[in-house]
Amino acid sequence: MEKKKVLGISFGRKMMNTDVMIKTALMECEKAGCEVRFIRADDLNIKPCTGCISCVVGMTTGRGKGGCPIKDDFYILDEALMECDAVIVGSPTYVLGPTGHFKAVCDRIGPSHDVTFRKATYEEGLAAGKDPKDLPDPRSFKKRVGALVSVGGAMTKNWLAFMLPTMYEFTMSMGIDVVDMHEYHGAMAHEHVLGNEEQMERMRKMGQNIAQAVMAESEQERTKWRGDEEGVCPVCHCDMLTVSKDRKSVECPVCGISGSFKVEDGELKVSFSGEQQKRSRLHWDGKLEHSTEIKTQAVGPGQISNLKELKAPYIGYGEK
Repeated sequence: MEKKKVLGISFGRKMMNTDVMIKTALMECEKAGCEVRFIRADDLNIKPCTGCISCVVGMTTGRGKGGCPIKDDFYILDEALMECDAVIVGSPTYVLGPTGHFKAVCDRIGPSHDVTFRKATYEEGLAAGKDPKDLPDPRSFKKRVGALVSVGGAMTKNWLAFMLPTMYEFTMSMGIDVVDMHEYHGAMAHEHVLGNEEQMERMRKMGQNIAQAVMAESEQERTKWRGDEEGVCPVCHCDMLTVSKDRKSVECPVCGISGSFKVEDGELKVSFSGEQQKRSRLHWDGKLEHSTEIKTQAVGPGQISNLKELKAPYIGYGEK
């Protein structure tokens, strides 16, 4: 039986907290019989997305397979993601959220790896008799599990407020099922995480959780939430909420689903219907809703006949 492959990706500094925490989890996966690989994202030259949308346009028109025209090291990360059955991603906290490089990588994964776009392009291409090598990589449809790790020096947890919600950007497009996540705050109180046994033990547990999930025999067991905290949202398990303008409902900003709330005995209780949970952007229905919206409502070029003239006053304006 082929070994399950677990990929660890660190956006931290070499051999510092994030690196070591990810590697600690990987070591447990290896003990459980998995094949592991570790990548330090900052060792790769991955440029920011230019917003050219050629990846999406290529797929929606049937002329491409989601590739990116930018020539850099992204292909290394891409191949590692295609190979893996599970991924553990970690980032230090820079101004309440993950690093800029983390966001740049997420933007490159973004729509180019959206499983609903790739699936439709692949199936339509096969039906049209196209050569599979000219279609999206079929490994894109592999079911994967993931775990998220945020690391922050601040002693106050809310200085990591946007970390875990933002880190879902990495797994969202590919439909990776996050089964565990952990936030390490107060790192400044320790010289290194190697001197904090509580955190080291938590990462060992994360590795065990990933190994159990990736080797599960049923879909329910594979996707079962294994984190320490349930969170207010039953889908992403984050605690962040936004309030509607009419103040009558709340929304999970990660999942994009609406819920009701009430206060009982001084405790906020939030409820998301089964229908709303199903349309979470972490699930197929939510992603399909979004890709369908793009396919049916995005306006192509050539709609404004005098656009060139309209742009003229802005060309070079204020630039030095």
